[in-house]
Amino acid sequence: MQTMIGVIGGSGVYQIDGLEDAEWVSVASPWGHPSDQVLTGRLDGVPMAFLPRHGRGHVHSPTDVNFRANIDALKRLGCTDVVAVSAVGSLQQDYKPGDFVIVDQYIDRTFAREKSFFGTGCVAHVGFAYPTCPRLSAACADAARAAGVTVHQGATYLAMEGPQFSTLAESRLYRSWGADVIGMTGMPEAKLAREAELCYASVAMVTDYDCWHPDHDAVDVAQVIRTLTANAGNARALVAGLPGLLGADRTPCPHGCDHALDMALMTAPDKRNPELLAKLDAVAGRVLKG
Repeated sequence: MQTMIGVIGGSGVYQIDGLEDAEWVSVASPWGHPSDQVLTGRLDGVPMAFLPRHGRGHVHSPTDVNFRANIDALKRLGCTDVVAVSAVGSLQQDYKPGDFVIVDQYIDRTFAREKSFFGTGCVAHVGFAYPTCPRLSAACADAARAAGVTVHQGATYLAMEGPQFSTLAESRLYRSWGADVIGMTGMPEAKLAREAELCYASVAMVTDYDCWHPDHDAVDVAQVIRTLTANAGNARALVAGLPGLLGADRTPCPHGCDHALDMALMTAPDKRNPELLAKLDAVAGRVLKG
């Protein structure tokens, strides 16, 4: 099996440098329109696909991102591994603006988004105790270090609905829960990647201290953009290092990400909705055809 790396770029990350045969392609998804076209090509012999989460020009708010269509599009293109890059606020003193954080846990506080490919007519429950892929996350951490970035490996991401930033009371509450970083796009993206049997890693770029820190001003967009601009080159360097670390020939995921649906389907075959099954052809085709 061949590796194909999908990169979902968040605020400040809108391209992959050095792609050979680069081409923006439209991907039709039964789940609606993805955020934008997908930039495809090859990097060091490994197929790559880049999708700007908010669209080029940042036209989609976090709530309005069609996460299902985005994940479906990457799966439909043949991606095996998905690296999500996003901007976050820090809830910990040691996670400073400019640092990168490799997320391995989530607290989901979003409430206005479609969070599953499955539902009435085809019910499924995937395991999600460990939301990210350790192998892919380790590769991202190694690539970040090689790029000269300060990186923290292992952190809990608090996913808030937005688009407003936190109140001071909320920021203090999330810190008391043990959350390390806060952002608006980590969920349901990670859940959907698991349902689609994709290895998924989250690279969070710290832009600010949210609003809890007594020695820093409350977060504002200008501050976020300044830090993002400084970090954009580091993010692209991280992505450029992944093909060499992952290699072109892909072995099965040792953590089972690529078989997440093996025991997940609950609806009896004769009770499944044909229309929903047709929409699931890419994300769940492996188990539905078996």
